Amino acid sequence: MLQHMIKKLVTRVARIGADSSDADDIRLRKSLLVICAILFALAGVAWGLMYILFGELLAGMIPLSYAVISLLSISLFGLTHQYYLFRFSQLILILLLPFLLMLTLGGFVQGSAVILWALICPLGALLFDEPRHAPHWFLAFLSLVVISGVLQPYVGFDNNLSHEVVVFFFVTNLVGVGTIVFLMVYFFVGQRNIFQEKSETLLLNILPREIVSILKHAPRTIADHFDEASIMFADVVDFTPLSATMTPTALVELLNEVFSHFDFLVEKYGLEKIKTIGDCYMVASGVPRPRDDHAQALIAMALEMRDYVNEHQFSGRKLTFRIGVNSGPVVAGVIGRKKFIYDLWGDAVNTASRMESHGQGGFIQITRATYELVKDDFVCESHGMMKVKGKGEMEVWFVTGQKDKVV
Repeated sequence: MLQHMIKKLVTRVARIGADSSDADDIRLRKSLLVICAILFALAGVAWGLMYILFGELLAGMIPLSYAVISLLSISLFGLTHQYYLFRFSQLILILLLPFLLMLTLGGFVQGSAVILWALICPLGALLFDEPRHAPHWFLAFLSLVVISGVLQPYVGFDNNLSHEVVVFFFVTNLVGVGTIVFLMVYFFVGQRNIFQEKSETLLLNILPREIVSILKHAPRTIADHFDEASIMFADVVDFTPLSATMTPTALVELLNEVFSHFDFLVEKYGLEKIKTIGDCYMVASGVPRPRDDHAQALIAMALEMRDYVNEHQFSGRKLTFRIGVNSGPVVAGVIGRKKFIYDLWGDAVNTASRMESHGQGGFIQITRATYELVKDDFVCESHGMMKVKGKGEMEVWFVTGQKDKVV
């Protein structure tokens, strides 16, 4: 219960200043900076109270003032959503206040290396800002360190802190800076991995895994020739009049229900969904992973598709599909720079499309090329010669079922 409440609180805090239009990386930077700013403010309160407790009132007021200013900047950010101002104010505070605190305490040693807190500024710039700006903040940090060295002879006075307390603050400063830096990087890496996993999943929903790997590690023009592959097109019969009687939402839900099951069958048989075009569903077998049983696997899926559609109603309606299959050589590749797609080209693809468009509802129509590959495994009935647009007379078959295997 407590863990759930803490997680809910952190999530709510991380949304301060967020805009619905923010890209994932901007949203991540904003949420990380808000969380870190709150942690820094809490650290400022703790350090300030400790310094006051040990008799250093002026030194204690510096981190306490930082905590107040930081919380005010978070509130302002929540109201205005001005990320640039919020980011700059946080970075400049983190950079300058440790330097001022060190001078107040008497230099490097007497200040227990408190200037280390300023190192969070350039590190934070890497996470919260554009990486190209981080070197400027790092140079500013180095400049303060050099200035501190130059001023050391003039500010090297004793303060009210005993040797044991100075050592204590050395430890707490190192632990505090190390912990916050670790948490910053840990949170950022964790969120980045989540975004990468989401991007990877979305990409794999668009492209085959092998193609994704090529695009990620060796970008090139992807165009491969496959000597043997099978292609299937499936289309809803009388879809146009059907769509005229349905609302857009109902129509999309109907197609989504049918095609989601088809997607499941694609995964089951290890095939590759190429695309949907309206009510048309296109699947390939043997690309981009060549396989000897490409035609058998695709026909097996087609039979399951046919049986599933025949046995179910969708939004209270019966559907009928025309299914066409052809086999042969194809060219496969990725086209486009934005909203790209893995697609197939070649006469085998065009002929498969013709098998569907010239087919009959409720039947799986195949060419001779596919028939020769599957005739020993499936029951095929000759449908004679058919005049096919762009191809002339072609001999076609209907696949009606799978042959019983003799054991």
